[in-house]
Amino acid sequence: QVQLVESGGGLVQAGGSLRLSCAASGRTFSRYAMGWFRQAPGKEREFVVAISGSGGNTDYADSVKGRFTISRDNAKNTVYLQMNSLKPEDTAVYYCAAANQLATMWTADYWGQGTQVTVSS
Repeated sequence: QVQLVESGGGLVQAGGSLRLSCAASGRTFSRYAMGWFRQAPGKEREFVVAISGSGGNTDYADSVKGRFTISRDNAKNTVYLQMNSLKPEDTAVYYCAAANQLATMWTADYWGQGTQVTVSS
């Protein structure tokens, strides 16, 4: 069982930055690929980015490439999402997820409760 707790969301102006964190419980954190998804009001949840258990492989949605960076610290059981050059369309609830591998991130076994990110224009 893995529990995920996100933090770091908030209100920021367009062009600004935020860093989200996702802290995981358990002793097997490094075995899991970790990902971030987001869901805006009235829209379906969408994939943002994911990282393999070792941190050696990443996968980004085209909409965030060059602006967002995922990283992880397996010693701290934490995955981070650095978001730069934020746009109003990045406004959403951001969810952390843990899956057995990158390829199965959409059917992740564990999800966090979400953290709100609001980007004002």
